[in-house]
Amino acid sequence: MMATQQFEQAKILVVGDVMLDQYWTGQAKRISPEAPVPVVKVAEEERRAGGAANVALNIAALGGQVHLLGVIGEDHYGEDLQQLLEQASVQTGWVKSEAGTICKLRVLSHHQQLIRMDFENPIPAEDAQALVALVKAQLANYGVLVISDYAKGALQFVEQMIEAAREAGVPVLIDPKGDDFNRYRGATLIKPNQGEFEQIVGSCESTEDLLDKADNLIEQLDLQALLVTRSEHGMALSQKGESPYLLQSQAQEVFDVTGAGDTVMATLATAFGAGLPLQQAVNLANEAASIVVRKVGTSTVTRAELDEQLKAAQRHQGFVAMNEKEVKQLVRLAQEKGEKVVFTNGCFDLLHSGHVRYLNEAAKRGDRLIVAVNSDESVKLLKGESRPIVPLESRMELLSALSCVDWVLPFSEETPERLICELKPDVLVKGGDYRPEEIAGAQCVWDNGGEVEILSFWEGYSTTSMVEKIQQAEAEEAASCN
Repeated sequence: MMATQQFEQAKILVVGDVMLDQYWTGQAKRISPEAPVPVVKVAEEERRAGGAANVALNIAALGGQVHLLGVIGEDHYGEDLQQLLEQASVQTGWVKSEAGTICKLRVLSHHQQLIRMDFENPIPAEDAQALVALVKAQLANYGVLVISDYAKGALQFVEQMIEAAREAGVPVLIDPKGDDFNRYRGATLIKPNQGEFEQIVGSCESTEDLLDKADNLIEQLDLQALLVTRSEHGMALSQKGESPYLLQSQAQEVFDVTGAGDTVMATLATAFGAGLPLQQAVNLANEAASIVVRKVGTSTVTRAELDEQLKAAQRHQGFVAMNEKEVKQLVRLAQEKGEKVVFTNGCFDLLHSGHVRYLNEAAKRGDRLIVAVNSDESVKLLKGESRPIVPLESRMELLSALSCVDWVLPFSEETPERLICELKPDVLVKGGDYRPEEIAGAQCVWDNGGEVEILSFWEGYSTTSMVEKIQQAEAEEAASCN
């Protein structure tokens, strides 16, 4: 089952600065005679929900249940925004303000923004306080509170919202803004981009420096987690009392990053609200971000789009690891997602169809297959000085190319028992005429609640017999030449 199928369980309350995004699009073929600026012949007008409203739309598109709270005016911008949200089945609760509805107008040509014009007025304190009351009235009905701060004034009293959520036991995820993160003290997670983060903690000279400063900020602000989005460098998740989690971005042709942060927050909140582990929620948010940056303007990502992205990402990409630490991290992440990890091992010298049949059968015992491969030295001890025919790196590369194999790593001990005990697979598979209790590592698997299975080898397939036939053919050829 895809993780996104749980999204319907998420019940999320979103509050923050809402706005209407307008786009005028056309061709720019000449320069104005009035000033050195391009003339755009507008051919298309489009209205979209922006700010916290875009977060809510993304949650709805992903299948989550969402209720949006914000401040708008009694104006046509507010009417347009309400209509967009109703069409997407987003529930709304508004504080109506004389400040009006914020609107951003962008003029585009050939997928490029030429200019942006903002229409906005300061939000009065009494309207921001009224928004706090709306939040308190709705908190008990939702599993996650998302606060989307665009520094437009709706969140002047965000501290009161966080306090109310903590009293209600509702996790708070915040997309922050500005140079005072003390306002977000006590939140569950905040999600600054690297520029926003460095504005608070100072320049980060390295990833290690960034992670150290993230840990310090978590302690200072009494957070549970902090996610720094780093553009082309991916994401860095720090959690109180846990090891950091670094995620590389998906390489994509970027058309527009407008609203990408909203999509990340929406996906993160929906996955987290559906009960998925935070690391898995971050993975899904990263995939969603890679979709939305290919779109122009403030956009949403649908659950169907995310499912397709995940299917493409899950198409076989066998991972060759030269150390077990890498595989151990992958195993833990897979098990946290509810996937069953299968382990098998062997020399796999001169890979043949018998091997492939065996590995396909092993893979059917679970969701992920680890293949541990004997080092060249251990193969010599087992098979003799003339082996292996194929060196370790080549054997591992060939195994990783098989669609049934997920992770390949070497081991040099006489048996893989220590490796099995360290990785803790859910299923241990061995081929041959063994009794389960005779298999190295079986007791560790049983102790962890796992299974041990014996598979039969296929008759007529043997690397040793293949080597003997080659040697015999070479000897006969040499004799005929003499």
